[in-house]
Amino acid sequence: MLRALSGGIISTFIFFTFSSFITGGSPAAQKLRTIVIDPGHGGLYPGTRGLISTEKEVTLEISLKLGEAIKTNFPDTRVVFTRTTDACVDNATNLHDDLHGRAQIANQAKGDLFISIHCNSTRQPAGGYYEKRVIGHKKKLMYVGKGSRKRKKWVNAPVYESYWVKNTRVGTETYIWKADRNTKKGDAINERDESGEDITDSSEEAFDLSSPQARMRAQLYEKKYFDNSALFASMVEESFASAGRQSYGVKQRDVGIQVLQATGMPSVLIEVGFLSNKEEEEYLNSNKGQGEVVQDIIDALERYKNQLEGGVSSTPALPEDSIRK
Repeated sequence: MLRALSGGIISTFIFFTFSSFITGGSPAAQKLRTIVIDPGHGGLYPGTRGLISTEKEVTLEISLKLGEAIKTNFPDTRVVFTRTTDACVDNATNLHDDLHGRAQIANQAKGDLFISIHCNSTRQPAGGYYEKRVIGHKKKLMYVGKGSRKRKKWVNAPVYESYWVKNTRVGTETYIWKADRNTKKGDAINERDESGEDITDSSEEAFDLSSPQARMRAQLYEKKYFDNSALFASMVEESFASAGRQSYGVKQRDVGIQVLQATGMPSVLIEVGFLSNKEEEEYLNSNKGQGEVVQDIIDALERYKNQLEGGVSSTPALPEDSIRK
């Protein structure tokens, strides 16, 4: 009886605690106390390869500079890195453990925002590639048939030439975890509590993470985290666009990006540019380019922090075609 009653109390408490952002009421101000920065790839996993660099190298350089800029611009905000060297997290020997370790670092740090830095690439070779095209035809003698029926035949054979195709795609895009009915993000959310403490009821019994109350709590937090992820991601892309970069906007994913799925906090994955484009790769390897990327993210962080801590609720509308499987 006491367990049932305490479960009802928890349900009622959770409902009223989160009804404000479900119904559009004024949300309580939140604090951006801890930011987790995740330099993509590393160690055994170089990521995409450009002509002069690899993704793991560029993401680490940008991430370290971003961390220093956050400490300078927001001295009250703690910065946590998933890696600071060219190594897998916790010396993992496989990709699953490496990605799991990144999410674990973020969750144990009780981050208020998770920023994963990556570089993009097209499916074609870095820099460019050769293709063939038909430029005409010429008569060519061929043999057709077999054995005694074999004979000569003149045909119009195509004449090809090779030509260079430059890899021209450039720009940025930011990914967030798609809000849906699955429990993948919710499981990560239930591993931590907003207060930083274990959740207990009035009878001081441990909160059952498989209970309906826990699932409801996870769904409500997932909605809030989705809203904040979408808000920050849109600000990042707006900042890039304002600086003159090509922006492909905010993309939603519900598969394939484990660090977004497994982190119990607002999370974004920023593709800062294409290493497959020669000029953009050089830009991302330069002090100027890295400094500008960092400043664009800092500008977005400042806007996000002001809105978050001011208690203003504003979720950007994301186009349906932003959902990628």
